[in-house]
Amino acid sequence: MIKQIKKVGNGNALFLDKAILELLGLEEGGEVQLTLHAGSILITPTNPKPIDKERFEAALERVVLERREVLRRLAE
Repeated sequence: MIKQIKKVGNGNALFLDKAILELLGLEEGGEVQLTLHAGSILITPTNPKPIDKERFEAALERVVLERREVLRRLAE
């Protein structure tokens, strides 16, 4: 999945889709830990809210349907 960094005020932001936040157990105002490793950024929820299996599967299905073409290209 490719995202674009956008200017917001005096800084920049990376916007994450609601479905991605749901998969990670994050919500607006949630905290994440950023780790730099070999030129990559790893984003880890610090205190993810628990999600049940049904919500996880529904969010995953929504992401797969919305991003089917991107996922197909990544698999190639």
